[in-house]
Amino acid sequence: MSANWFRRRFLPGGPLPAPRPPRPRASPVPYRRPRFLRGSGSSPGTADASCRPDARPVRSPVRGRALPWNAGYAEIINAEKSEFNEDQAACGKLCIRRFEFGVEEDQEWLTLCPEEFLTGHYWALFDGHGGPAAAILAANTLHSCLRQQLEAVVEGMVATQPPMHLSGHCIRPSDPQFVEEKGIRAEDLVVGALESAFQECDEVIGRELEASGQVGGCTALVAVTLQGKLYVANAGDSRAILVRRDEVRPLSSEFTPETERQRIQQLAFLYPELLAGEFTRLEFPRRLKGDDLGQKVLFRDHHMSGWSYKCVEQSDLKYPLIHGQGRQARLLGTLAVSRGLGDHQLKVLDTNIQLKPFLLSVPQVTVLDMDQLEPQEEDVVVMATDGLWDVLSNEQVARLVRSFLPGNREDPHRFSELAQMLIHSTQGKDDSPTQEGQVSYDDVSVFVIPLHNQGQGRSSH
Repeated sequence: MSANWFRRRFLPGGPLPAPRPPRPRASPVPYRRPRFLRGSGSSPGTADASCRPDARPVRSPVRGRALPWNAGYAEIINAEKSEFNEDQAACGKLCIRRFEFGVEEDQEWLTLCPEEFLTGHYWALFDGHGGPAAAILAANTLHSCLRQQLEAVVEGMVATQPPMHLSGHCIRPSDPQFVEEKGIRAEDLVVGALESAFQECDEVIGRELEASGQVGGCTALVAVTLQGKLYVANAGDSRAILVRRDEVRPLSSEFTPETERQRIQQLAFLYPELLAGEFTRLEFPRRLKGDDLGQKVLFRDHHMSGWSYKCVEQSDLKYPLIHGQGRQARLLGTLAVSRGLGDHQLKVLDTNIQLKPFLLSVPQVTVLDMDQLEPQEEDVVVMATDGLWDVLSNEQVARLVRSFLPGNREDPHRFSELAQMLIHSTQGKDDSPTQEGQVSYDDVSVFVIPLHNQGQGRSSH
């Protein structure tokens, strides 16, 4: 895939515009009707964006081009921290064909064609930083990477047990036994495809941003329904939760410098040159000062989950590799996330220290068996970027879902309206359920995905 081909296909008219620096957040921004995707009923494969005068498909803020995968339930609001919305979304029907060597792959992913072999659905949220470029590229690219990865393993996915050889030949009679002993299942092939797709998309973003002179990165949260299972893949600090009548279940974990402290510290231990002598990999309860020299203070290193004491040396006074607490924690004083896509050119301010070696594009994947779950009509998955979770807890979101859906059963657009209401709740309104009138100044994106009937038609091939 060449850089020129990619720009002609996805970015007509030339390179992305240079992102503007964030605007100051001195006061709450007024609530505005955001751009959104809509669907009808409980099937995300059916779009009604053209059926309602107030509904529009999500458009790229770069060229205003309507994306072809405009089915689903999403709400996106730009909180005016940047000129272009750094949050991006994509969703649609996932059509997987049998992989045939030599077949031309340059076809539109969402076009239904006779070759389709297996179908599912796809939702994705991308939260950009350093500008919208990486998030736009991810929204236009990741689905294609995932389709190709799934097509490469689809024969193994539909087998009773993934075969040792996709050629169909059993080289040794004991091959099935070895696969069984390893516990390899069809869902493991989907997990592997998601992991490989994230990695491939990250490489594409790196090449494209370098070629166009752009910078930036984004987090990525993806949900895929396939063969009766829901797969949630997360790289970053967005979040997905399952909301049922009597249950709230996290489906993803946030990746921040604090949650991945030991992995990041271990990398600095193995490759100290990455810190260029400017940072210390050790963690202390606070930033050490000159007065601490010679004192015994609490610390921990990469091999420690607990704490110990050490005598403070001059090298301990350097800026810490990870500084701050909670959502204020920063990697090398620069980035608040430890996984995502892009950021290939990101450096610590006024240095040549690269952050990319410390960042992972590999997602954590959670698998939910919907056939065993037996979803009810009001069971939903809520996916959202961190702007929502900054001010709403899992329980608060669940209460809003449970209070809204039962009273709107006859509304065919209730899931879209619920997504809009969740964002409305982050804007500091009088009826907001947030504590102490908290307001989100971040761009906010929400998907509300109904699970009822998602497990049906699992063997569409």
